[in-house]
Amino acid sequence: MSEYTIKPLGPGTWDEFADLAARHNGVWGGCWCTWFHTFYSDKPKGRTAEDNRDFKRRLVSEGRAHAALVFDGDLAVAWCQFGTPDELPNINHRKEYLAGSDSPPDYRLTCFFVDKKYRRKGVAALALQGALDLIAKAGGGVVEAYPQDTPAGQKVNATFLYSVTRSLFEQAGFSYDRPKGKKHCVMSKM
Repeated sequence: MSEYTIKPLGPGTWDEFADLAARHNGVWGGCWCTWFHTFYSDKPKGRTAEDNRDFKRRLVSEGRAHAALVFDGDLAVAWCQFGTPDELPNINHRKEYLAGSDSPPDYRLTCFFVDKKYRRKGVAALALQGALDLIAKAGGGVVEAYPQDTPAGQKVNATFLYSVTRSLFEQAGFSYDRPKGKKHCVMSKM
């Protein structure tokens, strides 16, 4: 098995992050992991994959985009995006989310991506632990996540697991809070 390492997303790892995203056509139709950085209503109409790439690069250079990158040698193979609610204000099923929310978390985990050649090898769990370690180094606090709440035994195509599964978060010590949307939930950890 490979020796994986975790590095934070930043100007020094941008090229490796960009290479991973580019190998997968900008990820999810050219999102470049920008969806949660701005409210849907604030997104410019007609924004292209190249616009998203430039936007993400600017956020990274300004220190407003964070992720734990998983490396296999020099090759970035996965990430877990995290940030404060100010950095990641967009939440799917927002109205339902806010109705059940007492106060915002200190950090959100909003997006995972694993290179198709590395899926089902435990790499998402490494990315999650890497994000938790980076959050702890930044001062820690309440961390919230919004995973797929898949019934036991039901298979979900890994392509659609941008927020991974509830069971992965349970294994990492997160507690279930409430449902959010049809197939997701809110989980948290101190």
